[in-house]
Amino acid sequence: MPDNVLVASDGSPLSERALTYAVENFPNATITAVYVINPIDSIIDVEAGGLPVAEDWYDNAQQRATALHATATNIAADHGIDLKTVTEVGKPAREIVEYAAEHDIDQIVMGSHGRAGIDRAILGSVAETVTRRARIPVTIIR
Repeated sequence: MPDNVLVASDGSPLSERALTYAVENFPNATITAVYVINPIDSIIDVEAGGLPVAEDWYDNAQQRATALHATATNIAADHGIDLKTVTEVGKPAREIVEYAAEHDIDQIVMGSHGRAGIDRAILGSVAETVTRRARIPVTIIR
């Protein structure tokens, strides 16, 4: 059984299922939920008219991270788990793999996809990249 589990969180239903899987299957592990702020997403939002001012992207991303961490903390608390939350900035797959390597993570758990449609086609699958690059076991939740 792993001692340190990293759960990738992006707010999708699959990432919430991944967290539920982790807290149910690794109750004795230290579980950390990581959310990665991707600057590329802010560019897409600004270009699509989702953000009124480009300079607000980081504040908006931080607010989203705070909300996602609160939801994740509540899910873990429902299972009697004290969850650690972390926010990183960068390319999600790279940040997840690097965080795992730098913090002695034994297992990564994540949803099979968070993006859909054209975003996934253009930007690729984070889960696929993490699975290929991680040097530790990765559990993908569908």
